Amino acid sequence: MVPRTASLLALAVAIGAETSATTALKASHGFTRLWPSVIVVIGYAIAFYSMTIALRTMPVGVVYAIWSGVGITLISLLGWLVYRERLDVPAVLGIVLICIGVLVIQIFSKSQAH
Repeated sequence: MVPRTASLLALAVAIGAETSATTALKASHGFTRLWPSVIVVIGYAIAFYSMTIALRTMPVGVVYAIWSGVGITLISLLGWLVYRERLDVPAVLGIVLICIGVLVIQIFSKSQAH
């Protein structure tokens, strides 16, 4: 069995790999640029493999909620920083609410580990 800290670390790796892959996805211009496309494929492979490790001890709903919530937040920030994409007030408010939801799961949920 995988310890909880290893599951959370694997989930963090999955989130980092997925956000890197998604950022590179835009840079790949529809898979017409080689190196960003390579980063996309490798990043998603690492992300999904790492997520399977987290799923050994964490419920799929909790893993996916954290993965997607943190991923949305990081991708929004990376889009703003790397691609100069604008975030309006409703977008920022939505991201804040997503972060609050992830914190509620982390702090209060008893379904984090089997």
